[in-house]
Order: sequence, then C-alpha cells, then structure tokens
Amino acid sequence: MIRPVIGTIGTRIALAVLNLLMVVVAGHRLGTEGLGTISLIILGISIILLLNNVVGGGGLVYLLPRFGDRALRWPSYAWALITAGVAAAVFHFVPVVPAPYAMHTVALAFLQSLCTIHLALLLGEQRIGWHNGILVLQAALLLVAFVFFLGEGEAEPMDHVRAAYVSFGASAMISALVGWRSSNDGSSSGRNLAVVELFRQGGLAQGANGLQLLNYRLAYYLIQRWLGTAALGLYSVTVQLSESAWLIPKSLGLVLYSRVSNMQEADAQRALALTALKVSLAITFAVVCTLLIAPEALYAWLFGPEVVGITPLILLLSPGLLAMAASQALSHYLSGTGRVHHNTIGSGIGTLITLAVGLYLIPAHGLEGAATTASMAYLASVIYQWILFSRITHTRLRDLLPDTADVERLHTLWNRVRGR
Repeated sequence: MIRPVIGTIGTRIALAVLNLLMVVVAGHRLGTEGLGTISLIILGISIILLLNNVVGGGGLVYLLPRFGDRALRWPSYAWALITAGVAAAVFHFVPVVPAPYAMHTVALAFLQSLCTIHLALLLGEQRIGWHNGILVLQAALLLVAFVFFLGEGEAEPMDHVRAAYVSFGASAMISALVGWRSSNDGSSSGRNLAVVELFRQGGLAQGANGLQLLNYRLAYYLIQRWLGTAALGLYSVTVQLSESAWLIPKSLGLVLYSRVSNMQEADAQRALALTALKVSLAITFAVVCTLLIAPEALYAWLFGPEVVGITPLILLLSPGLLAMAASQALSHYLSGTGRVHHNTIGSGIGTLITLAVGLYLIPAHGLEGAATTASMAYLASVIYQWILFSRITHTRLRDLLPDTADVERLHTLWNRVRGR
C-alpha cells in the first residue's frame, strides 16, 4: 500500500497547489463576485456528475475485477449521454446555475463524465500512476488555459468556462487512449448482469455521494439566497482552503478503496482502514492548526483584497474538517467491502442537519452560521459511520491510539519518501 499512497499523496498535493493558484488568479482578476459565479458553475457540474456516476463512477472500481472492462465501459458511455440530455432539459427550466452558463455547464459535465469513466476503470485495474497523472494534467491545463484566456480581453467568468473545455476535453481523450482495451471480455449474460450491478452498486454509491454533496455544498445555495454571490465567493475560498486539510486523507481513502475492493481478508481490511484513519486525523489536525495561525493579511495578499475574515470561519469549520478526515477512511472501507448503502445513510443524516440547522443559522448569523452548520453536519455523519465500523470490525475507541504496527508503517513510508 505504501508506494501507491506516496504517489497519490503527491498527486493530491499537486492538485491542491494548482487549484489554489486557480483561486488566487480568479480572486485577483474577478473578485469575490466572480469567484461566486465560478463556484456555482462547478457545483452545477458536480450535480450532473452525480447522476452520471450512478453508472460511470466509483461502482466501476468495485465491479471491474468481477466483470471486466468491456462489460462496463459501453453502458457507462450510454448513460453519460442520457444524463447530459436530462441535465440539458432540467437546466433549461431550473436556474441551477446562472442562465448564460447553463448549457456550457452541461457540456463540460459530459466531457468530465467521460473522463470519470476512464479514470474509474484505471483505478479498478490498480493503474494508480496513470490515474493520478491524468488528474494532475487536467488541473494544470485548466490553470494554464485560464491564465491565457484572462489575458485575451476583459476578465470574466466565461474565461474559466473556456479553459475548462480545453482541460476536460484533453483529459477525456488522453484517459480514453490510456485505458482502452481491445479484448472483448465477458459473456453476453455476464454483460447483462454487469449492467444490473452497475445500477445497484452505482445507485447506492451515488445516493451516498449525492447526499454528501448536499452535505458539503447545500449551504452554497442558501448563502447565495440570503447573503449574495460575493459572500458565496468568500465562503467558497474559505472552504477550498480548509479542505486542503483533506489532501492526505483523500489520498489514503482512494488507495484504501482500491485495495480493500481487491482483498478478502477481513482482518487485513480492518488494519488498513485503522491505519488510514489514524494518519488522516493526525495530519488534518496539523494542517488545521497551521491555517488558524496564518495571519489574515496573508490570505488577503494571496486571494485579493476582498477576501477578508477567513480565520474565524476556519475555526468554526475545524471540528467538521477533523470529522470528515476520519470519514475518508471509514466511507472507503464501507464502499470497498460492499456496504456502500451505509454511506448513503450517514450522508443523509448530515444533509438533514444541514437543512434543519442551516435554514436558521445562515440567515441569522451569515457565514459564521454556514461554517457552524457544516461542522455539525460532518460530525453527525461520521458518528454514524464510526458506530457501524466499530460493530462490524469489533473496534473500540482505544484502538485509535497509535501502536507499534502504526509506527512501523510510518517508518517504512518515511524511508520510501527519502528514497531508501
């Protein structure tokens, strides 16, 4: 597990740096209003991807070792077309994103759907190096193209859309070429069963992801409704900066999911999940502390003069950041062992908290209320996951304390990083 984790952590760090540079450029050139508009476009793409990933998402990772590439690839492509058509119809009548960007959002989501399918198949084959490399390439192309288009005329959010066409289109093509398989594996009956399992596994997974997206981002729409797009831009910067604390937890979770999906030994699955959980909590705590002690002037210098008041928001978000760091290990363990429906329940609990609390706190207390709501929702979700994990694996709270095996694993990781 060590080598893929190192590569994935490096990928997450590279992605975080590239995304941070994107926010820096957008903050200085477009201000908080432009940042808010871009956040809504990205959220619109994420909503469409939720529907696409019922078939073309993480379920492919779990099912690929069981059915093969061809039985999964073509149904996923067909579903991507269907979801794009449904989204185009819905976005025409429902103002999910600002009207000038609605159809662009649908087109970009379709391109990203294709890339998501290819990346999931690569991950299912444990070709983690290619998976990570394409993700970094996509983010780098987005940044470079965004800077280029900003320099071509008056800066506007549409420059980000143009850059996304370049980035998503190129990464979809490259990932297709890398992952293509010429063998027609799987019988006709196997392909039919694969489609059924795609909807079953993917539907459960996307139920969890959909509720988790609401858990993460429902506050965006509440903020825009009550506080305006500029306030949303400030909050989105805070959230993106805070979620950098999840870099290593997400990396560990991604590799954990791939490995656990291909393992049969329950004790080994539990050991991997516990190690990922402990390391995730420790590193997230260190990152959150660093963000809290950084001066406000640094954030204004980085993201533009309109971005002020980040530190109090990070403080209110910090309990939730720690909770969701733990959730990265727990949710990927549950998904990798075929218990994805429990992630749906946990995410649903968090979403209910977001609705019940956010509708009161955000209008009454502004962005501070949004941050408090997020922490409460994240905590509620991870408490459910922990109770379930502890019952399945007979794990107790004291098992979260570091032990000799954890120290040995971390020592091995450090030696690999140093190149020994």
